Amino acid sequence: MLKLFLSSHGTLASGMKRSVELLSGKKNQLTVFDAYVDEKRLEDALDDFFACCKEEDQKMLLSDLYGGSVNQKMSLYLDHPDTCLVAGVNLALVLELSLREKISETEIEGLIEESRSMLRMVRMSEVEAGSDEDFL
Repeated sequence: MLKLFLSSHGTLASGMKRSVELLSGKKNQLTVFDAYVDEKRLEDALDDFFACCKEEDQKMLLSDLYGGSVNQKMSLYLDHPDTCLVAGVNLALVLELSLREKISETEIEGLIEESRSMLRMVRMSEVEAGSDEDFL
C-alpha cells in the first residue's frame, strides 16, 4: 500500500489533510506533521511513520519547499527501502496521491506535471469565457 507522509513549515500539512478529507473522505494512509509549531521534532514523527509501515508498503515523503529545512531533514530518510521524496507539493498532488494504493515512478512524474498545471494565473477573460465545468 502507498503510505504518505506530508510535512510543512507551520500548519500547511494539517490544512491539506483536512482539505483532502473534505474532498475525498478520510484517508488513513496520509500522515502529516506541522513543523516548528511546538517542541515536537520532525525526526521523531518520521521514525514513528516508518515504524508503522510494513516492509511491502511504498513510502512517499512530501514536503512544502524544495531545499527548505523540512525537505532537508526528510531527505535523510531516503535510504529506507521503497521510499521517495517529492518537494513543493500542492493540494492537487496530495489529493491524487491519497486516492492511490500503489504508484510507479513514471506515474509519480506524470502527477507532478499535472499538479504543476494547476498553478496558473486566472484572468477575468478566461473566467467569463469558460463554463462552470472548468471550476470546482
